[in-house]
Amino acid sequence: MDSISTILFLLLAVVISGALARLTRLPLPLVQIGLGAVIAISVVPTVDLKPAIFFLLFLPPLLFLDGWRIPKEDLFRDRAIVLELALGLVVFTVVGVGLLIHWLIPAMPLPVAFALAAILSPTDPIAVSAIASRAPIPKRMMHILEGESLLNDASGLVCMRFAVAAAMTGVFSIQEAFGTFLWVALGGLAIGIGVTWSVTKAKNWVSAKLGEDTSAQILISLLIPFGAYLLAEHLECSGILAAVAAGVTMSFTEQGGQALGVTRVRRAAVWDTIQFALNGIIFVLLGEQMPSIMARAAETVRVTGHQEPWWLAVYVLAITAALAALRFMWVWVSLRWNMFRAARRGVTPPPMSWRLVAAMSFAGVRGAITLAGVLTIPFALPDGTPFPARNLAIFLAAGVIIVSLVLASIALPRLLKNLELPPEPSHQAAIDKARIAAAQSAINAIDTAQHVMAQGRADADLYTDASARIMELYRQRIDSRQQSPEAAEQSHKVEQIERQLRLAGLRAERDEIFRLARHRQLDEEAARKMIREIDLLEARYG
Repeated sequence: MDSISTILFLLLAVVISGALARLTRLPLPLVQIGLGAVIAISVVPTVDLKPAIFFLLFLPPLLFLDGWRIPKEDLFRDRAIVLELALGLVVFTVVGVGLLIHWLIPAMPLPVAFALAAILSPTDPIAVSAIASRAPIPKRMMHILEGESLLNDASGLVCMRFAVAAAMTGVFSIQEAFGTFLWVALGGLAIGIGVTWSVTKAKNWVSAKLGEDTSAQILISLLIPFGAYLLAEHLECSGILAAVAAGVTMSFTEQGGQALGVTRVRRAAVWDTIQFALNGIIFVLLGEQMPSIMARAAETVRVTGHQEPWWLAVYVLAITAALAALRFMWVWVSLRWNMFRAARRGVTPPPMSWRLVAAMSFAGVRGAITLAGVLTIPFALPDGTPFPARNLAIFLAAGVIIVSLVLASIALPRLLKNLELPPEPSHQAAIDKARIAAAQSAINAIDTAQHVMAQGRADADLYTDASARIMELYRQRIDSRQQSPEAAEQSHKVEQIERQLRLAGLRAERDEIFRLARHRQLDEEAARKMIREIDLLEARYG
């Protein structure tokens, strides 16, 4: 019963956090962490965060959805810098920050310092997007950050696994580590692709034979990331990469268009709700762990050779500064290298602003994955002695998460204000061409259907008139897309005006239907159906 109450309080905290964030104008993740800390010191039963359960319940669906929805063309276009950040920067961070931590705190063995640096290397784009809501991140920059995070979670956790193994055994082999990394990474990718492809083929076959059940289709989409994650972890591959690969594969398999429209609409609503709830619970849970971590500060500081707890704050600030500095250097070199390569290909690269580099550096916010990962550090060595500096590593990771969130919330809106990135390529020509092709296909289909439906009927003229009216709408769409640039621009302005007028009319329709339903002049079920039709039209025009 206590567990159910705790879950309900966590969901209530997520609901309240949105209103509090808007009221206080604080970043949403910080508000959720604060609410989690309040829950921890209240009479509400708290959650004992078990990392294995955390990774299983929260990461697969969120990473799956990110891989599903991230724009693939944009990710492929910036693949070079994404891979440089997701792989090269992780190794650079592990070595640089690991050596710094060992130098600052000699009592922390070098393998443990490397393990802490490895788990600090993954970034959290969820926190970044929430922080930057007051100064929206340019699309291209956000796509790069999302792509980096999808991959650096796996690379950071793999590096941590090797560092912990070295601390446990005292042995580290580069050849073995490289081979294991290939198995973990490539195996995870293959499993994610295979699970999604096979499940999609099976459900499409069943739907073709027996018909499509919308609720079952939604449930299958929810189970795919968990299946890919569990299978990959069972085979000692990366469950995180398996979930990401499953999501990316899902986006390609869905292009077959075999699912019903109502399935896609309802499934999108379900996934939006799950994303909102899980993202919020992650930060609330993180806040719940803070009081217990802070309570061990006095005991933890003795490991560093000091007596004053404020030394822990010094270490947290130093590590955060080192993470930002290394990221700044890597981003600067990476952008310079990509500009050099573009110039070699004859492409004139845009000028690089220091504000862009600084914004990319502060956007490296750490989140709940870092805390959950550091909690997986074993309690004891194989000989039974306590794992060295475990509590200290947990405290430092938690401190870096909080400081990075605060710094990003202060710096990012200022750095992003009026920041210009290289323009996104316009897809308007491709959109116009696709609309023309789709409209022409619709005209042909309507004409064929009209002849079939009217064949041998006495009222065939009714079918002819109806099809003519519908085909005229499609011909107008084609004509509006086959104009000179000046006329096309004027046509787009007319479309914008028409869209606003349609929205005004739809809202008036909905208000009137609600009024009729309130006064019992319209059946409730009929009203619900009409409202849904209007809502879908509003979503289309909005």
